[in-house]
Formats: sequence, C-alpha cells, structure tokens
Amino acid sequence: MQIIQGISASGGIAIGKTFLYQSQEVFAQKREITDPQNEIERFHTALAQATADLEKTYEKAVHEVGQESADIFMAQKMILQDPDLLEMSEQMISQQRVNADYAFSQSAESYAQTLLELPDEYMRSRAADVRDVACRLVSLMNPGSSEAHELSEPVIILAKDLTPSDTIHFERSLILGFCTSSGGKTSHTAILARALGVPAVLGVENIPATIQTGQPVILDGDTGKLILTPDEVTLASYQTAQAKSQTAAQSAQAKAHLPAITHDGKKVLVVANIGNAADAQNALQHGAEGVGLLRTEFSFIEGNHIPSEEEMTAAYEKIFAAFQEGPILVRTLDIGGDKEVPHLHLPVEANPFLGNRGIRFCFERADLFLPQLKAILRAGAGKNLQIMFPMIATVQEVRQARKLLQECMLELDRSGTPYNATPKVGIMIEVPAAALCADLLAKEVDFFSIGTNDLTQYTMAADRTNQSVAELCSFFQPAVLRLIAQIIEKGHAAGIWVGMCGEMAGDPQAAALLLGMGLDEFSMNPPTIPFQKEILRKMDTQACAELAHQCLECASTEEVHLTLQTFLEKQH
Repeated sequence: MQIIQGISASGGIAIGKTFLYQSQEVFAQKREITDPQNEIERFHTALAQATADLEKTYEKAVHEVGQESADIFMAQKMILQDPDLLEMSEQMISQQRVNADYAFSQSAESYAQTLLELPDEYMRSRAADVRDVACRLVSLMNPGSSEAHELSEPVIILAKDLTPSDTIHFERSLILGFCTSSGGKTSHTAILARALGVPAVLGVENIPATIQTGQPVILDGDTGKLILTPDEVTLASYQTAQAKSQTAAQSAQAKAHLPAITHDGKKVLVVANIGNAADAQNALQHGAEGVGLLRTEFSFIEGNHIPSEEEMTAAYEKIFAAFQEGPILVRTLDIGGDKEVPHLHLPVEANPFLGNRGIRFCFERADLFLPQLKAILRAGAGKNLQIMFPMIATVQEVRQARKLLQECMLELDRSGTPYNATPKVGIMIEVPAAALCADLLAKEVDFFSIGTNDLTQYTMAADRTNQSVAELCSFFQPAVLRLIAQIIEKGHAAGIWVGMCGEMAGDPQAAALLLGMGLDEFSMNPPTIPFQKEILRKMDTQACAELAHQCLECASTEEVHLTLQTFLEKQH
C-alpha cells in the first residue's frame, strides 16, 4: 500500500480501478501551400465546425454540470472568434504560404505565451484554454489524430492533466473520480469535478510511473489522498465510510423538498444559485425554495450580440416561470473581473478584479443597464421579485442605482407596460468597504446578500485563482468571519434580512457557524441543497450561536477548523 498526498479539489470517496489517460498531443505539421485563399476558406470551414462542436459540448455541459461550469466552453468558443488570433493566422497563411492548422497552432501558442506573461493569475490560466482550442481545431483538420474518450467500466481517471474537453467528454456514469499531476482547487478539472459530484485529487506531482490501468486504488477527495493497492483493513474502513456517505446522501435527497427547520424550530430559507432555465429546473428537483442568485450574464455571453430588452424579458420570463412561489433574486449585470464578453470590446485591464466591473460598469454603460432593469421588472410582474446590485462599495452607488431603477419604472408607466412595481432592492456585500459601512448601507436597501468568494479575496489580498496563496484565500480566515458577523449584525439592527450566495453558504462545515451568526438565507448550487438542508435540520440555534462566538475568538483558520470539528463530532 502506498499513500500519496495531493490537493483536495472535490470531496467524496472513490474506490475502484485506475484508468491511465494520456491525452494525445496533436501537432500540426508545417506544409507549403500554393493557394492561400483556398487555404483560408478551408480554415474558416474548420472554424465553423469547431464552433459548432463547442456549442454542442456547451449544451452537454449545461445538462450535466449547470450553466456556470459550462461557461468554460462558451469562453473557448469566444477564443475561436477572437479577431486578433484569426487575423494573425490568416496573415501567416497568406504571407508565409503555410497550411492553416499550422498557422493557427503557432498563432495560438504565441497568444498563450502572451497570456502566461501577464501579472493577473486568471489571465495566465486562460493559456490552457487557448491551447485546448488549438488542439481541437488541429484535430478537426487532421482526422484520426485525437484521443478517444471511450470507457468500458467505472474507473478512477489518472492523468498528467485534463483539459475541459477531456473532462466533459467522458461518459459521466463511468467516472468514479479524477486524479491529476497538475491543477488545484480553482482549475477547470476541479470546477467540473465538483459540478459532476465526483471526488477529485489534483496536484499529485509524482504519480508513480509503475501505476497501470486496472490497478485498485482509493481516492479520498476529502483529505486529498491517493491510496495505491490498499490493504484489507484500509479498504474495509473506506468502504464503510463510503456506504455511510451514500446512505446519508440518499436520505437527504428523499427529504429535499421539506423545509429546513432546525431542531429547536427555526425556519431557514434555502435557495439556489442559477444561471439559466436548465439550472432552474435542476434547482427545483433538489428542493430549492426559490432563487438566491440569478446570474444574468448568460444572456450576454451565450450569444454574439448585445441582447435587446425584448430578448432579455423573454429569457427571464422563461426562468421565472419555473418558480410559482418563493423569492426570485436577480443580480444585475456583473461584467468584468473573470467574466469577459468579447463582443462588448472591453479594454484590457492590468487588474480586472479591481477595475471597471459590476455596478461600475453598469453606470458607464447605461445603454445596457437600463434595458436590463426594464426587462427584469417586466418579467417579474406577479412574482416575488428581488433585485440585487453587485460590487457596491459606497452609499452613493446604491442611491444612483435606485434612481436609475425608478427612472425605468416611470418609463414603463408612460408606455403602459405591465411590470413589478414593488420589487425588493438589495446589494451584494463583496467589497470590504461595503462590509465596514454595512450600517450605513442597510438604511438604503431591503436586504444584503454576502458574496464570500470576492469578499474573501479582497479582504485577504489573495487572488482566489492563484494556488500559491490558496491558504490565505479561505472564508474561514478570522478576518473574513468577523466581517461576515458584522454584516449580519448591522443588517439585523436595521431591520433587514441577510443572505449569502457565495460558496461558503453550501459548505457543510460552515452551516452551523453561519446559522449561529444569524444568517437568514442560504443560497447555493442546486446539488448541495439536500445535504445542507439535512445538516441545518439537526442544529440547535443556541448551540450554534455559542459555536459562532467561539469561532470569532479564534486566531487562525486552523483554530476555526478544530473548533468546528469538535462541535460537529459532538453532534454525532
């Protein structure tokens, strides 16, 4: 038996045989051509096919992993349409008289190298997407060069690396887990593994060369361990743990549609983070009591044009129709940071996470913002509509946003268009400035929703996409916990409710802590809803309040985790 430590990227236990996957590197051979124009036409034919394939992959991913994770493939489609990359390729074909697949692969590699030299970690990570897209196109132009993804039995996949295309094309029912030499919690493999609900251990630098396909292993996604050829005692222990976990998951799903009422009778609202109509149906199946975050970027990202007010209204109505009761919280356009829309032709920023994003971008682009506000109001007629503004840092921004919303209502009144005239209006708290001024902001709005992903990275000055500072970028950091507690306290003092739509809301370790802090609403990805509801049902609010007090006195994440572990062990 051999135990190898890696990085826990997706929780759970997988027991089974290995499948060593070696992605076949596709190289474009340089060839001289005699007719550049014909080669350019051949190039565009391949581009059209690659784009169509990516759209099919995107649709498959939406069905299997949800819209947010599927956006990886929409981003790759945008790379295929990048005018600079296409122009560079066509110039090589014309001027150097070389074959299109070679020209594109060289241009893409040059583009990837440029991205790798940028200071922003997120932009550097996009280099892998550029290379994946290049391999896709070269494979199309050289039939028979790509690796098959066919599996014959359930396996744990071991690989040096997995591209998004690799990961999504495996047959879902035959994937027990992923283990790779590269990557971390923020890599595409990690994102897709969590969305698929399978364990993943990444960053295993020294996967032994002696491992063969079919070798028995245990993949512990909770602790980040790969156990090779486990002994009988270890195997039996993990089989017992796995069986308990599966039984608990089945029990939670069976009670998914029941409300989350704590042991002492407190009702906790559990809702879903969604991005499109397919996500809405998935949320209902997993017991969501409404929507705690509707990401509206989908209508801008999925197409290659700016959607009209009518198009947005129709798209929102389709989503809203799924929820006859319960709140529908809609976040206005949150472009910028890690969300790019090529057809908007936004300028490149040195640090996009600190740049013109969220509400800042919306103020600058009223031509996009006002039609969206009217579309939300129109689609929300007769619904429990809640509108939320992202990236708020000042009271002035809230007042300006509300003024624009009022102007949209007046315009709809003048045209005689039906709309929701009484939506609740709130803000995302994801900027430390907003957290520190929560008492002032609470006087201006009906609710707060805490975005822990950005709040954590801004508070700790640690890029959430940078693996080297992963330990700092934890929402269990004492500074982050104290800000969250302050936000909830100030919100309640002003008489408004406080929810959370960041990753922390769906973390099973955080449920009792957040309940103890007084969080009113938990919003999370649909698959996590049943289990999180089950955890909340077992809790006593007074005991959780005492736990929260203890955690807020901790001086490190290690102390926080130990305090939580001790508490949870007592619950069992």
